[in-house]
Amino acid sequence: MAAPATHSETCVLGPHIAVRGTLTGEEDLVVEGRLEGHVTLSGHLIIAQTGDVEADLDVDSVEVHGQVRGDITAARSITIQKGAEVTGNVKAPRVIINDGARFEGAVEMELELPEGLPRARAR
Repeated sequence: MAAPATHSETCVLGPHIAVRGTLTGEEDLVVEGRLEGHVTLSGHLIIAQTGDVEADLDVDSVEVHGQVRGDITAARSITIQKGAEVTGNVKAPRVIINDGARFEGAVEMELELPEGLPRARAR
């Protein structure tokens, strides 16, 4: 009897793979190819340098090295690396846009200010 297949905690869409539609999952995902549609992922998403994503993303966290066209919502963080291109709105408690990244869109961050911090006054 053959041994059961081991479960990988990271799924990879290789550079010669194209997926169109709705993708949902609970694992980490690395996109090296093309992805179109909508992604809902409770794990970490990495868009590799060769990754080309045209989708709205609803993820735990994401790190972009390639291209994304679509809105990104992350429960923890969004990181746009040097050389990456993102066109769309991003929303997360922590958003990092590194020097050399291209970004076009709006950034929304939900921040809780420390208690006792004076609020800015309207001028």
